[in-house]
Amino acid sequence: MLPFLRSDLDLIRAYKAHPGSNTSQPVASTIDRLDTNESPYNLPSELKQKLAWTYQEVIESNRYPDAGHEELKAKIAEYVNESANTNITGANISVGNGSDEIIRSILIATCVGNEGSILVANPTFGVYAIFAQTLGIPVISLERSPLNFEMDLAAAQLAITQTQSPPIRVVFVVHPNSPTGNALTTNELAWLQSLPAHILVVVDEAYFEFSQNTVVNQLAQRPNWLILRTFSKAFRLAAHRVGYAIAHPAVISALEKIRLPYNLPTFSIAAALVALQHRQLLLNVIPQLLAERVKLTHNLAQHPALQVWESAANFIYLQLKTKSSCTEELLNLVNEQLKAKGTIVRHISGGLRITVGSPDENQRTLDRLEAALSLLTPISF
Repeated sequence: MLPFLRSDLDLIRAYKAHPGSNTSQPVASTIDRLDTNESPYNLPSELKQKLAWTYQEVIESNRYPDAGHEELKAKIAEYVNESANTNITGANISVGNGSDEIIRSILIATCVGNEGSILVANPTFGVYAIFAQTLGIPVISLERSPLNFEMDLAAAQLAITQTQSPPIRVVFVVHPNSPTGNALTTNELAWLQSLPAHILVVVDEAYFEFSQNTVVNQLAQRPNWLILRTFSKAFRLAAHRVGYAIAHPAVISALEKIRLPYNLPTFSIAAALVALQHRQLLLNVIPQLLAERVKLTHNLAQHPALQVWESAANFIYLQLKTKSSCTEELLNLVNEQLKAKGTIVRHISGGLRITVGSPDENQRTLDRLEAALSLLTPISF
């Protein structure tokens, strides 16, 4: 450890966005990247041509980007209002370099300096805890039910009551959750609604376009709620890193104080505006992806070794039915076999998370997973 680095950095693991890209085995020349829940479809060529023209004729590369994002915020607000009976404006929006930047800004605005800790229910999106740790913020972690991945609300309430030094300032939930795919239940929503005003409730709706289930209509009555969304999934702009927060103007004002100046490149802003302008074109593949999700879930569930969970997102989470001391080793073997054939999925939290891909990718997933499982001895299950 270098003497000028924080001593606790040895205890923090870096978030690996593409863990499947590191493999000790040869990987097929054609790779199905089904590990990060991206859309399997690129931008349509006509939109790429439009962006190319914008870069050539409109964007001045020698000038800084739009620092205020006013046009983009207004267009995002217009889109958000289509998803619920709300009156969101640009004052309710903050835009970040992916949702990750906004998560970090939330932590800085609420908990840094021993002001607060955060509560998460695992398994869930690992960035919340990792970013908190990098900022020296305590993380209170609860385990979800292994039966349905619901939060243990009694344990969560006890944590809220007992954690005082520092107190819990932020509760992070994903709706639907990653990696498990389950949406917030009525009881979970009721508990979140019961939390006092000094606790910020962050509802990450990264997969809203697939679930069509949002809590954005809660914001008018709950200034201590914030919703995260992204252009990286359904809008096919993962390479451009555009995320946004929807919240009370006072919360947005705090985030605006903290975010880095010129945090979004001009080309990313242009791409997000084009995507919103042509959202019907981009989102019209979602019914097909949902149909593929149903087909993939049904076919995987036929395998006697697999427990496959229903998902409200664009991915599927599965586990081995029989749990043993070597379950993780078996999952790792399956994962390595898939990688060797060219299918990259996410081995996480005692299971495999598989992005729903194109029909061809999904068929290869089924074939390769069947082959990988056949290599394991029957006694393994």
